[in-house]
Amino acid sequence: MRKLSKQKMAKSILVLVLLLSMAGMMLSGCSGNDAAKSATAAAEGDKAPEAAETPKVCKVGVIGPYTGPAARSGEEIKNGILMAFEAINYKVGDYNIEFVWIDSESDAEKAARAYEQAIVKDKIDVGFMDWHSWVSVSCMDISAKYQIPHFFSFGAGDTINEKIKGDYEKYKYWVGKAWPTSSLLTQAYVETVTKAIDSKAWTPRNMKCAIYGVDNDWGRNFGAAIGKQFKDAGWTIADEAWVGLGETDFYPLLTKLKKEDVSLIAGTMSDPSSVAAFIKQTREVGLKSLIICDGLGWVGEWYGLCGTASDYVLDQIPQWTTAEAKKFKDDYTKKYGYEPGPSTAGMGYDWANFFIKVMNLTLEQYGDLSTESFRKVAEEHVIPGKVSYTGGIIHQEYKYTPESFPDPVVDQDHYIFPVIQYFEGQGKMVWPDAWKDQDIKIPDFAK
Repeated sequence: MRKLSKQKMAKSILVLVLLLSMAGMMLSGCSGNDAAKSATAAAEGDKAPEAAETPKVCKVGVIGPYTGPAARSGEEIKNGILMAFEAINYKVGDYNIEFVWIDSESDAEKAARAYEQAIVKDKIDVGFMDWHSWVSVSCMDISAKYQIPHFFSFGAGDTINEKIKGDYEKYKYWVGKAWPTSSLLTQAYVETVTKAIDSKAWTPRNMKCAIYGVDNDWGRNFGAAIGKQFKDAGWTIADEAWVGLGETDFYPLLTKLKKEDVSLIAGTMSDPSSVAAFIKQTREVGLKSLIICDGLGWVGEWYGLCGTASDYVLDQIPQWTTAEAKKFKDDYTKKYGYEPGPSTAGMGYDWANFFIKVMNLTLEQYGDLSTESFRKVAEEHVIPGKVSYTGGIIHQEYKYTPESFPDPVVDQDHYIFPVIQYFEGQGKMVWPDAWKDQDIKIPDFAK
């Protein structure tokens, strides 16, 4: 047999490769055209495109009451956070930001379990936010156990301060409170009432005060702080009353306070349904007291729940005062279909933007968004006050110092809540003098 030339042999091999490739592709379900293209590419030595590089991801675990009695507060905070991150397209540098929403259900034990699962199973890199003091107390132990930095929790209770100051090395991973401890804010109410008495705007029939509140860390810390401050100002604390989270029947309590003839009641609740029922029932039973109800206006639709029963009530709520704040409120309302609360959605948005600034600093300083890098930026920059946030819509500057930590710096140049008095659903600032819209007004029934 005549030997094939090298050229003819090469052509024969190419034909054989093409036929085998086409047959294989057809057997696997490819069209003849696709098979031919694949065989030709293989024969010509075309290189397959390189696999796309896997994008970097930073997982952020966000604690909040997304179901349960305070779900509306959780919803507004979550939406404020989302609006901040939507503005940066959920990207920090070359990292995509993914959220793991950790539902506390307003329950400390359930929150701690859910938080631990987010760390162990969902592999979050860093924690952010929380609404309730008692939830923070339980979750900060989980943060310490896994040394996961957790930034900017609204939990304000004194127990948080005590744990951090008592064992800083263990609890330093709970990186700053987004809401100061009660005693740093309640004095404003006492000053407002004292000034009203000194100026003869109010002559109370007696100096008896009752303290009320939700029966948890937040309510009791608030009550203890404001009760002591009013006692120091010359008031007698005639009664203290603590109610369960989600309670809506206050008639027995309010009837008792009416019989005790207290001129002033001061306290706080933690969920919209409770606070609305409490305020409406004060009017129904004819309670003749000036009312301080801290947090009445936490959610945007509070007036729809309370109505005119809220007239004359004193509260500490930031207002939509700047053009940027009003724009945020309008954008939120358009997006979600209802008006937000400045203390929930507004401050959630501000703290989220501070957190974005921290994330950018972490990437810049340490080269990644790892848990270890977040630990470093917390201890080396956030806690010492080397980084702060001044672009907020609610407060002028969000900042910590070694002296203030874990509380933010509280004063008129940084973080402060004005005392407001409600009339027909509108809050009028009555303290401090530099900001006030009007003087405090006393209802006839409280004189």
